[in-house]
Amino acid sequence: MLKAFNNKFFICGVDEAGRGSLAGPVTAAAVILPKNYNNQLIEDSKKLSELNRRKLYKEITSIAIDYSIIDISNNIIDSINVLESTFLAMNKAISKIIKKADYIIIDGNQFKTNNKFDYKCIIKGDAIYQSIAAASILAKVHRDNLMVKFDKDYPHYDWINNKGYGTIKHKTAIKKYGISRYHRKSFNLINKQLKIKI
Repeated sequence: MLKAFNNKFFICGVDEAGRGSLAGPVTAAAVILPKNYNNQLIEDSKKLSELNRRKLYKEITSIAIDYSIIDISNNIIDSINVLESTFLAMNKAISKIIKKADYIIIDGNQFKTNNKFDYKCIIKGDAIYQSIAAASILAKVHRDNLMVKFDKDYPHYDWINNKGYGTIKHKTAIKKYGISRYHRKSFNLINKQLKIKI
């Protein structure tokens, strides 16, 4: 069971999804759980089945003091790079609920902001603290839903299953069909894929 960072204060957990994807947005979520809230089912979204992620998404969004989810498009990723886009998504997510938070905890080893608030970066925070894991679930489920929606226009990339990540089927489709309007051109997908042995 994951820990609460501090039960005396309103803690905002922050995490992202989609940073390593070849297509679609990078998504960040920020969530403030109630004080003394404890759900032993909440953990790093990557360790959960899709069914359990979706159940927990409904639970978290219904009980949260507040939450926000922000997408940064592939076009912006191409213009400022994926790391800066991740920081941008996190900053926007935090800014929407910052007034209700006493402290911010962020998954990962680095963060950049021009805003004035206290925060702490925690490596593998989504496997340690409940509020970061909750944010990881919100970001993952929301982004997965977007990729399933985009799949309706571009079914040959198999986004309904790979959510934009570089599976063999996705890479094969890039070689055959080229890239779509949702692909990240700054990842040099076409040149890289031509060199990949499939």
